[in-house]
Amino acid sequence: MSIRVLFLGEIVGRPGTTVIKKMLKDVVKTQNIDLVIANGEGVTNGYGIGKNHSIMIHKAGVDIITGGEKMYYKIDMVDFLDKNTFILRPFNYPVTNPGKGIKYLTLKDKKIAVVNLLGNSDFPRTHLSNAFMIANTFIDKLTTEQDIILVQFHASTTAEKNTMGYLLNGKAAAVIGTHCKAITSDQRILDKGTAYITDNGMVGSTLSVGGFKSETEIRKFTHAIPLRSEESWERLQMQGVIVEIDEESNKATNIESLILDYKEDKE
Repeated sequence: MSIRVLFLGEIVGRPGTTVIKKMLKDVVKTQNIDLVIANGEGVTNGYGIGKNHSIMIHKAGVDIITGGEKMYYKIDMVDFLDKNTFILRPFNYPVTNPGKGIKYLTLKDKKIAVVNLLGNSDFPRTHLSNAFMIANTFIDKLTTEQDIILVQFHASTTAEKNTMGYLLNGKAAAVIGTHCKAITSDQRILDKGTAYITDNGMVGSTLSVGGFKSETEIRKFTHAIPLRSEESWERLQMQGVIVEIDEESNKATNIESLILDYKEDKE
């Protein structure tokens, strides 16, 4: 017997939420998914996530929503973080920050901890504890208390994410990288039973620049004039990975990419 966890890539804007609303419940049913975890950094117009949007995608089937460097971009989310149980801000933000970075749950009689961490490279506006020190101390402690630990690591560089994977090899059942919105092909089971991927992609437009229209993004780089990014509706996909965890060993036995086309361009 096994536990099947779907880790969805970053949900970007209205195109991404459309895919979630129209496809997720059917995917959960057909793929026999027990738990859905998704990164929500880009849900609200591509920049952060608002309260109402978080409730909407939760009702659509996302059990746990994780954030990153844009966690506090929407002011209504700052207040909402202390009032809900399904959104995780990065655990390595200051302990006084609103929200929690870890979620405890029981699934098939297994005690599970879901931990959200934010990388320390390329996020100059954040003030974080070292994610690797947190992993060395707190997650070590978790292994004595929880049956299964699932880690989502929102970070910029492949080196950071690979390093975290090997640091937690055998301690976490899964270390899943997010942030780059480009699904990588390096999904694998590490030698001590940890499922790993550098980046699990995105939910939204894949003929785009991170979910945004390429014309606008090109102009921003070539003219150095701030412009509002525009959501792209070209070739919508649901991307992520499914991790299978053995109920006896609490180790991952399989990780596979999930890439599904959305059949309509717009609602």
